[in-house]
Amino acid sequence: MPLFMDRHRAPAGTTPEDIAAAHVLDLGVEAKYDVRYLTYWFDKDMGGIFCLADAPSADAAVRVHREAHGLEPESIIEVVPGDVNAFLGRISDPPGYQPGQATAESAFRTIVFTDMAESTSTTQRIGDAAAMKLLHTHNDVVRSALRDFDGSEVKHTGDGIMASFASVTHALDSTIAIQRALHEHNSGREGDHVRVRIGLSAGEPVADNGDLFGSAVQLARRICDAAAPGRIFASNVIKELSIGKQFRFSDLGEASLKGFESPVRMHELHWQQE
Repeated sequence: MPLFMDRHRAPAGTTPEDIAAAHVLDLGVEAKYDVRYLTYWFDKDMGGIFCLADAPSADAAVRVHREAHGLEPESIIEVVPGDVNAFLGRISDPPGYQPGQATAESAFRTIVFTDMAESTSTTQRIGDAAAMKLLHTHNDVVRSALRDFDGSEVKHTGDGIMASFASVTHALDSTIAIQRALHEHNSGREGDHVRVRIGLSAGEPVADNGDLFGSAVQLARRICDAAAPGRIFASNVIKELSIGKQFRFSDLGEASLKGFESPVRMHELHWQQE
């Protein structure tokens, strides 16, 4: 059956216990509509609730909510299991979870793009074999940082990697680790260096555009495109969410990015050690 994710706004004062109880009510009704609610995420601070269900249709999934507790979603979209797992790390309840157990795991994710600078022209100049060595170095460094800071690789883009993080702090730490590791790799090395631009943004999984992490992904991609090699650019939401976290940013002002009607404020994250 298709897989659906819905989005609710939690009423003021909603607790993890309230959401856990509603989930149990869903489980009690779902068989009537041939639906199976797999799991949910609840962000208490942002007031977002996201439910994941196997269902014959979006309407069937909504009917379960309607009959079980009356909390209908603001939106619901069909999703691909692999995409959900890549972005959110699971498509079922966490290990050891029991129905009715209160949990408040957020579905808000930070999206990171890396991109090797001038990869096409470099390949034409030095050949496929030598260019692949540079790409392998990039892959090894990025994947090592993802392991160290609990990131999930969503996909390889050919000359970069797209990743997802549950923690903004871990995402920023990983990008700093990537640039520092590549700087160390390049230092004193003759020949071509691995030079990478990085972009970050963040958001909830289901937004008004009706896609899984649609706008957050697009913005992170465009910000990465705007970054210069060896630099890390981030959206304003990343800067706001990292206040008090001891990261050093410079305000780059607003820029017009492809696909966005309004100018986007960007910030540069400084990775050089003082």
